[in-house]
Amino acid sequence: MYITDYDSGSIAKIERYIKKYSKSTGIYVCCLSAGRDLLFDFVCSQEERAIIKRYVTEDMIDEIFTRVALENIEDQVVDNTADENLKLAATAIRVNGRCRLVYIICGLIDDGTDCGEDMAKLERRNSFAGFLQAIDVLREVTADFSSVKMSAYHSEEKSRQSQDYAKELAESLKRASALTDVLKLLNSEKSFEVFANDFLSVTARYLATRHALIIRVLDQDNMDVISQWSMPGSTNIFDRYGMHKRLPFLEGNKPVIISGSAMPESVGIEGWDAAGVKALVAMPVYGRNNNDMFIVYVETDEARAWRVDELQFLADISRIMQNSLERRIQKNSLASSYASLGEILEHVGCAIVVLDLDNRIIHFENQIMKSLFSKEKINPELEKILWESHDSSAEIEFYDYTTGLYYEIHHSIISWVNGKRVRLYAIYDVTDKKNYQKRIEQQAYTDFLTGLFNRMCCERDLAKTIDEAKKSNKEGALLYLDLDDFKHINDGLGHQYGDVLLKDISNNLRAIKDIEDNCYRMGGDEFVIIVPPHAYDRFEEIIEAIKAVFAKPFYLKDGEYYCTMSMGMVMFPEEGDMVNELVQKADVAMYEAKKLGKNRVAKYVTGSTSDANKRLDMEKNMRDAASDNLDEFLVYYQPIVDIQKEGNPCVGAEALVRWDSKEMGFISPSDFIPLAEYLGLINPIGDHVLVEACKTLKYWNSNGHPEYKVNVNLSVVQLMQNDIVDRIAQVVKETGINPHNLTLEVTESLAINDMVRMKKIMAAIRSMGIRIALDDFGTGYSSLNHIREIPLDVIKVDRSFIQELAQDDYSKSFIRMVSELAGAIDVSICVEGIETEQQYKILEDMKVRMIQGYFFDKPMRYHEFNAKYM
Repeated sequence: MYITDYDSGSIAKIERYIKKYSKSTGIYVCCLSAGRDLLFDFVCSQEERAIIKRYVTEDMIDEIFTRVALENIEDQVVDNTADENLKLAATAIRVNGRCRLVYIICGLIDDGTDCGEDMAKLERRNSFAGFLQAIDVLREVTADFSSVKMSAYHSEEKSRQSQDYAKELAESLKRASALTDVLKLLNSEKSFEVFANDFLSVTARYLATRHALIIRVLDQDNMDVISQWSMPGSTNIFDRYGMHKRLPFLEGNKPVIISGSAMPESVGIEGWDAAGVKALVAMPVYGRNNNDMFIVYVETDEARAWRVDELQFLADISRIMQNSLERRIQKNSLASSYASLGEILEHVGCAIVVLDLDNRIIHFENQIMKSLFSKEKINPELEKILWESHDSSAEIEFYDYTTGLYYEIHHSIISWVNGKRVRLYAIYDVTDKKNYQKRIEQQAYTDFLTGLFNRMCCERDLAKTIDEAKKSNKEGALLYLDLDDFKHINDGLGHQYGDVLLKDISNNLRAIKDIEDNCYRMGGDEFVIIVPPHAYDRFEEIIEAIKAVFAKPFYLKDGEYYCTMSMGMVMFPEEGDMVNELVQKADVAMYEAKKLGKNRVAKYVTGSTSDANKRLDMEKNMRDAASDNLDEFLVYYQPIVDIQKEGNPCVGAEALVRWDSKEMGFISPSDFIPLAEYLGLINPIGDHVLVEACKTLKYWNSNGHPEYKVNVNLSVVQLMQNDIVDRIAQVVKETGINPHNLTLEVTESLAINDMVRMKKIMAAIRSMGIRIALDDFGTGYSSLNHIREIPLDVIKVDRSFIQELAQDDYSKSFIRMVSELAGAIDVSICVEGIETEQQYKILEDMKVRMIQGYFFDKPMRYHEFNAKYM
């Protein structure tokens, strides 16, 4: 619209109406012609106008004006300003396709957040939805008015019609203002009764009716008066709320309009008839299930003809009422759901909290959460975890150092009752479970004799300490100790005093500062100490403290005894960052200390050509051989003879493993078997020997020697396997041997180390018909005391009693005693290590039956044995 399309009087009137409308709707409006002429500026105070123009520049107005007025693409545009809460909009008023007016509208959006100092000085505020609604109403009303207005400008009665159109615009703005007031009621948190009364007051005042009611139809005969409003000075139609006889015209789903002669004189309802109703309009409110509610406007002064624009207004407000009812129903449903869910979450037995992480809002906390983790009590670290985003749904473990409690935190993203995506946390107190686990771990990780941690615990802790050193860019050390000549104390004083010595040493090591919790017994007389990074600066002091432990005597039995140690040390991560690698290198250094004369400390040296490095080469080659079908591990057979039969016939053999390494040649069993046990390779090697020996036994028994038996050694590592019994049974089945001809040898020291478990395993093996032999008898703890507890069939006397048999009366007495004991408990006896005729003759007189040793024959390969004894 060009500036010449309106006279100055009309523009002034429009400005006055815009002033009222913008103030009631919380917006700021200025008006431009289609030619970009300013018809009137933002209608507000000078201070507010100055603030708006500080954030809404002429360039911004030019740009948004061009988009709606000239490009003919958009009629309405909403854009941002320099302040995120201040919105800028433009709406074009078109008549017959031609732009007539452009309104520039600003609105301060009140979303509950703090606004800047400038925005705080703007008095008018609105929600974003209200802002858009106000723009829509302004555009629709002005467009209708402008269409008529343009016709008037082209008629001869321009002045008179301009006044009429101004009145129409005023009426339109008045209606828009009333609609805006009704829309504002939608966000009211007041009760429905208060909302309904306010709703009737606003709408009835606009329509200028005497009375207004909200009525709900109950059934064919009754209705419920929910709310009623009357113009000041008038009496309500009904003297009370609640149930009344139903008005006959309140039915169906269409508006009811009655006026003048069409109004019945009486409907038989007290109060209604007395009011003298002259006109009414009843608008149905569409509910979810049926149309049982009506908004009724009543005129009692005179008959009234309802205008079309009034009926349109009534249709609009009935939809608003419907929307309000649905929102309140939904809100009540949400409240009910929230109450039900809250009741459930109060009784789940753990702390529950529901958080909106984006807006940092707590939607729900149960009483356990409030009591354990109130703002005054909550650990800051736990609070940080709760407000962080988590990529996975895995539970989180948390230890509260302030209370000493352990928590397990489960979390997941869920839809809350209001539809928002939130994170739900369930926090369980798992302190009792953790303490129980610690007790179990303590048992699993503790050496039963000394109370120190064991090898398993050492490997776990060393891995953690290596990581700590790497992360902190610091050093740590691993110390490997072996007692010098501990066997002498054991043999000289007895094993019980050997145990006392081990305990004393353990207690003294554990008393050294900074290694109290880093001392481990690896087995026998070997110990490991980890020097952690935080104590590495005291490394030399710790070494001297360890030496001091062994510099003083220990009180054992009835006197003082000295025990020295050899110790190897390796630094990490300088010399390696793998657990096994470091233990091996510390072990290498310890053996180097032994080689240098014992009672000293040696540091691991990279590239050393000592015998200890040969041990590392042996380990590598052993791993290679074990992974290559075990072909390098050969089974030899040493004959066992019965010297009580004529001709000392062979009655079987002991299967012995030998290693013929491709790289290192033939290696002694005393060198490689301990290493195989240490590396855990004894399991596949031992399994290989058992299978080969059983195959050989089957061949012997099936080819003329059904009486031949074979003995196979089982190591400590093999017997500790959980499936050892099943594996033996599988081999017996696969090879098809007679199990009575298979003897499995175990050492006495192994058997008594865990007597309950060993008795169970041996009993299971014997139940298959397999015989058990107690090997190396006489070298273990309290041999005679334990021999009656172990389920066995054969006692094998250790070769150490044979070496000095001809000269040592003790050895003769021992063997004679064991022979008589074996006869008393109905087990066989076998003596090994017979190398001379003199030894053989002595045993012959003692009625020993089974003998093996080099005097009769050496261990030999399968084909040699068959050629000689088959």
